[in-house]
Amino acid sequence: MTHAPRNPLAGTVHTETFRGVRCVRLSVLTDETTSPERQREADDIAAAALGIDFGEGDQLREAVDLDVSASTFGPFERPELGGWLARPQDFDALVWWRFDRAIRSMAHMHELAKWAREHRKMLVFAEGIGGGRLVFDFRNPMDPMSELMMLMLAFAAQVESQSIKDRVTGAMAAIRRMALRWRGGGRPPYGYMPAPMPEEHGGIGWTLVPDPDAVKVIERIVRELLEGATVSAIAVGLNADSIPSPRDHWAVKMKREKGGKTGGAEGSHVVRSVFQWTPTVITRMLRNETLLGWKMHQGKPVRDAEGNPIMQTETPILTREEFDRIGAVLDSRSINTKERKDTDALLLRVIHCDSCGGRMYRDKMTARANQTPVYKCNAHGRGVRCEAAAHIRADWVEAHGEAEFLRVVGTIETTHVVEIPGYDPEPELHATLREFEEHQEQRGRQKSRHAARAWQERADALDSRIADLESREKREPQRIVTSTGRTFADEWAEKDTAGRRAMLIEAGVRLDVRRGVRGGWRKLDVRRVDFTMSGELDPAAEALAGQASALESVARGDSPAEGTSVRLVEPATVAGPARELVAA
Repeated sequence: MTHAPRNPLAGTVHTETFRGVRCVRLSVLTDETTSPERQREADDIAAAALGIDFGEGDQLREAVDLDVSASTFGPFERPELGGWLARPQDFDALVWWRFDRAIRSMAHMHELAKWAREHRKMLVFAEGIGGGRLVFDFRNPMDPMSELMMLMLAFAAQVESQSIKDRVTGAMAAIRRMALRWRGGGRPPYGYMPAPMPEEHGGIGWTLVPDPDAVKVIERIVRELLEGATVSAIAVGLNADSIPSPRDHWAVKMKREKGGKTGGAEGSHVVRSVFQWTPTVITRMLRNETLLGWKMHQGKPVRDAEGNPIMQTETPILTREEFDRIGAVLDSRSINTKERKDTDALLLRVIHCDSCGGRMYRDKMTARANQTPVYKCNAHGRGVRCEAAAHIRADWVEAHGEAEFLRVVGTIETTHVVEIPGYDPEPELHATLREFEEHQEQRGRQKSRHAARAWQERADALDSRIADLESREKREPQRIVTSTGRTFADEWAEKDTAGRRAMLIEAGVRLDVRRGVRGGWRKLDVRRVDFTMSGELDPAAEALAGQASALESVARGDSPAEGTSVRLVEPATVAGPARELVAA
């Protein structure tokens, strides 16, 4: 069969039926002008004219790749089309609506043409350049015209692709400077979703509004964080409740499959069925200024001529005060990131050797040998020598530490403390100043007047924003203390080992253990262990001890010393700076 340049199969009557694959591709799912239905209709018309059958039902031959860019992914890299290309024995022809649905580069077209020649396939485009149908028949390997024509058309497609990319890049840069305007397409920041621009703001294009489903999740995360939960614990809870992570949330919104490719070793990738919540995902989300409604580009705020952040929504999810408060909590938690959660040693970071002052650790060897675990001085692990290294049975000293802690503070009522940072312009001021300093490093490197002017405009904008922040007043933080109606004994009873260990550490409890004497001891020699407490609870514990001593004097009939008074109170309502201890 010979080919004419325009329409090689025009007017030909086909008596042979070819097994075809109907190919559909979309770069953006919301693009109605190139919808899958329109592509299928055009493919069906071309296939009927050429005697190509796509099958039906379970035998339907179709490659549908949605939200897949032809510029980024070649034909062999696309999920469904790539699968068909790997099975050339299952079909005779591939049918696309238009040329740009198949390729956008000469390199990709060269690979596709080479494959079609090797496997003797037909490539059909329902609407070619100028509107006519294009058929490239590679069943005759001695005919080079099909490949030559495809490469020529591929060159035109590549030039068009680059032109489109340049126009889109320029348009996106312009939209970034427009207040409230969302660029459209792609995944919006977590917590928001696209909506038509309100008429009072011009009614053109898209803006962002809070996503009710995502906002509920953000509110849950913030509430649990402020109640004392760790970021790790919050992530575990979200995954246990099957709440989609930010990446999967958008996939669910768009009615797509969750999961996908993620980074692996160099040159490879990992495919996950779902993307889990992780401490990193939560922390990054809570520290992202998009929660303030700011537009961000390459990790930095987009600013107007006065240096103010440009807003991408009328209704931000967080205020500046709330954002700073969350950041302060995250900063305070980062101090304890090395806290062990994988051990049941109650006195880790609490028990010390009296001789050298170093920490004691529970011996794992004895535990594996089915012997009673012991806490041992670890001086040799620190490279120092201990003159009287101590060791002690773990169950004895842990029971002693628990009993002493509850004796001292068990009846003290806990309080819930809320720290409100107020408003401090310093965090944003320092961040803007760093951005200004980075910008200043590019001073004098501009070769054109336009670049120099653009550099100066941004420098002036940052300078204006710094001046504005410097003029703002700081509002001092507040500390709100509320009673819980519970005692430390109540809290202790409900917590696991990690939670109880955190209570001891926060209260400043310390156990110093001296070396024991030889003998068949059947219980703890309490003279070996010194219990001290130096945290915020110490004044409340002293007040409780003083009241208990006064009550004993009254019971004995003793008279109070001159200048003192005795007040009978319920121990569980002793006032003091005691605050709720939550496991870190």
